[in-house]
Amino acid sequence: MVKINTLTKDHPNMADILDIIENISTIYESNSSLAILKDYERVFDELDLYVFENWQDGELISGPQVERHWVTCSFMWPKDKMPNPEAGKRLIEYGCSVKYKKDTLVKPRKIKKPEDIRPGSKKGKLDEHPIWVVEVTMPKKLMLDIFRGYHNQLMDDLGIDKNVTAPELQTSPTGEAVQAQEAPPAPGTAAPEGAPNATQ
Repeated sequence: MVKINTLTKDHPNMADILDIIENISTIYESNSSLAILKDYERVFDELDLYVFENWQDGELISGPQVERHWVTCSFMWPKDKMPNPEAGKRLIEYGCSVKYKKDTLVKPRKIKKPEDIRPGSKKGKLDEHPIWVVEVTMPKKLMLDIFRGYHNQLMDDLGIDKNVTAPELQTSPTGEAVQAQEAPPAPGTAAPEGAPNATQ
């Protein structure tokens, strides 16, 4: 499981760009985490989320956090590029939980003049950038169903008899047994005050 805390000590309610980079680096160093993230992203692609405004511009800030039945990731967008909530509705229709919130990203300033330098250091001052954060909790069963469909289509395209050479998968893309597992009811869905609600 990969879970990086994106809150800083100096700014307890804000995402830190260094923690985000560390999260991405940790994923690339873990074959299992990278595989999970690919299966997660495949669901977005198969459900055509990227045709909705701004969804293709989201950046991963935490996750994948793997639980028994669920995989959770959080993504960020600049405040003026909120992802279209219609895509969130589509995810909810497939059993996902979608939560929106306003947050702040802490990022070092590019040094262009002496005033940009943080006192007592050679680093740029920390600036706060308002962002949207969307947390998507996805059922493992959905990831598995779409993985199976992708696998079967690939076998068809290659002209391979999947019933002979590729028996039905007994494990999920995360490597865990999911035979006949039923996911519990999806967690609740929430949107910040003043933002469109994906459940409506």
